[in-house]
Amino acid sequence: MSTSALGNPAEAVVYGIPNCDTVKKARAWLAERGVPYRFHDFKKQGVPPEHLARWQAAAGWDKVLNRQGTTWRKLPPEAQAAVTDAASAAALLQREPSAIKRPVVEWPGGAISVGFAPGDWAARIG
Repeated sequence: MSTSALGNPAEAVVYGIPNCDTVKKARAWLAERGVPYRFHDFKKQGVPPEHLARWQAAAGWDKVLNRQGTTWRKLPPEAQAAVTDAASAAALLQREPSAIKRPVVEWPGGAISVGFAPGDWAARIG
């Protein structure tokens, strides 16, 4: 699929990192079901701040922040302790996009999901 984050609003936009196992599973799941989507690579294209704010508003900053991942675990304890609210989480996630729980999907119609949940996704695509 295309890597552009702009285009047809009837397509889902999948945000993530291409070598992430969860993102690979999610993209394969969508492809197997013929669901059109565009892929936005955090590493190459960055994280659009206005999208990050939308994700935090929809899912909660604590869900968007992946505290289980390698990026978070490698942060110094003082950097981890400094993340206490949406603003501090957003600042960290702009600097360290790999600390975002993946994938984030902007679904047609404006819904947002964080992480790969096949049951939830099946309900979303009908």
